[in-house]
Amino acid sequence: MLEPSAVETNAAAPASGPLDSPLRIGSHTLSSRLIVGTGKYATHELMAQALALSGTDCITVAVRRERLFDSQGRNLLDAIDRNRYTLLPNTAGCFTADDAVRVARLGRELLLGLENPGADWVKLEVLADKKTLLPDPVATVEATERLVAEGFVVLCYTSDDPIIARRLKNAGAASVMPAGSPIGSGQGILNPNNIRICLEYLKQDDPDYPVIVDAGVGTASDVTIAMELGVDGVLLNTGIAGAADPLGMAQAMRAAIVAGRLAWLSGRIPKRLYATASSPDAGLISPKPR
Repeated sequence: MLEPSAVETNAAAPASGPLDSPLRIGSHTLSSRLIVGTGKYATHELMAQALALSGTDCITVAVRRERLFDSQGRNLLDAIDRNRYTLLPNTAGCFTADDAVRVARLGRELLLGLENPGADWVKLEVLADKKTLLPDPVATVEATERLVAEGFVVLCYTSDDPIIARRLKNAGAASVMPAGSPIGSGQGILNPNNIRICLEYLKQDDPDYPVIVDAGVGTASDVTIAMELGVDGVLLNTGIAGAADPLGMAQAMRAAIVAGRLAWLSGRIPKRLYATASSPDAGLISPKPR
């Protein structure tokens, strides 16, 4: 783990590479492609340290579920440097379109009062089932249409179904966020082929449309795999907050998103069935064996 003195220095550096461009979602421009949640940390102090070490400049806050206060009555927002981070309110814990729209409005009013630039956007979650926490696709499309009509920049949590992803974009979503696997499961990217099809559908004739993997990330390699598929960012929470060493994992996630993005930009070699010699054939002192 980095020494505390190194945290501030490295946190100031962009998490994207020198050949990369910032991540743009609606009216927002982010220097890091990693968005981090604020739930499940043992203390607010630990959360603040992990956020700094992750290199993120955007954090998401569940307006309804966390109620913003801990058991000692301390406000979560008091532990966050609101000049450093753009807050992304989310509707976690909502099971109907009506509920999600109501919570989105509450988040907007909250951030307007704090004068945070995140007041105009929302991460939309409309869940269908408490056991799986999978999204309700019909209610998510409905809520997206209503929130877009009210002027929100809407980032939609959804499954990895390419058809639903396309409908959400058509409904006006500023970003579609397919799950790698169920929320908090730590199973990583279960269906990379579906993520690839989502990318194909969403970026067709619109290559800069932001697609962000949201949920299911368990460790740093999951982040790298997602980024190597070509997604524009990753949103995660439990992968850091639930780790044995959240501060160490925050740094691992930060390195992983940079590595995965650079690998995607650089282009991997094609996979081949047979071996290909690393050394040239010219200048051999003996005939090449058949």
